[in-house]
Amino acid sequence: MANGGPVEHGYPHLETVRAAITALYKRLSYDTVQTFSTSVAPADVAFSDVDDLHLGAQRVAREIVRHFRLPDARLIVGFRDMTHAANVELAAGPEYFVELNDRFRTHRRDIGAALAHEVTHVYLHRLDLAFPTTAENEILTDTTTTYLGAGWLLLDAFREDGVSSQKLGYLTPEEFGYVLAKRSLLFHEDPSVWFTSPQAYTAYAKGMDRARRDQQQPPLTGAGWAGRRRYAHDRRHGVPPGAPYAFSPDPAGHLRVSFPCPTCHQRIRVPVRGRVRARCGLCRTVLECDT
Repeated sequence: MANGGPVEHGYPHLETVRAAITALYKRLSYDTVQTFSTSVAPADVAFSDVDDLHLGAQRVAREIVRHFRLPDARLIVGFRDMTHAANVELAAGPEYFVELNDRFRTHRRDIGAALAHEVTHVYLHRLDLAFPTTAENEILTDTTTTYLGAGWLLLDAFREDGVSSQKLGYLTPEEFGYVLAKRSLLFHEDPSVWFTSPQAYTAYAKGMDRARRDQQQPPLTGAGWAGRRRYAHDRRHGVPPGAPYAFSPDPAGHLRVSFPCPTCHQRIRVPVRGRVRARCGLCRTVLECDT
């Protein structure tokens, strides 16, 4: 939790974020991801200063547990002085003990954001979905929280001005915006109407620009003139390091191109023969290509 200190910006974890989206589709399947088409509603996690602290926290926790379809999971929420925003004990369940930073006693509107991250830890624990390192697991957790409809709370908790700052989670604001934009493009949902933080709206707009660029990479037909020209050059003369696509022969010697799906980032291989329509086997996105 960045509290008053500098907030990291940009996309330093982008490759891990993309790997997390791919892993989520592989573990859950397209059909299960589709069941999360509706985000957590602001009214369901609203927390007034006149609400009882502990009863209110338990109520918000139940709503987020319900969103993640964990009906037999019960969160016991407490508060203590700590460095991080929150912590959860990942035991066998069905009860899970969550500790929230004492700061949330007086910053109650962000309790939903902190609990969303911790409930997602429980969700991923039950799915047995994890990345190799602790840092990567936290990126996976933030990405899952956001992609499945509760992470707009984490982005909305980001506030920054000339004298103070607050950010929850391990993604940068722009990375939260990017994942939220990927979700928005998938479900045609506009989460920006729920933001109370102007900085969250700005980060979401930047993330949307980055997410749309995924849909404009060659060999997709959405690539602009410059992208198509660069692709044609690379097809003849070789692909430079860092390019999103790669060429290789199939067993019969015919040239094929591989590139990441703009939705789930699973790599797709199609023949190099002009206009091609491909369907991602993982997320079922239909892609118009000019190979």
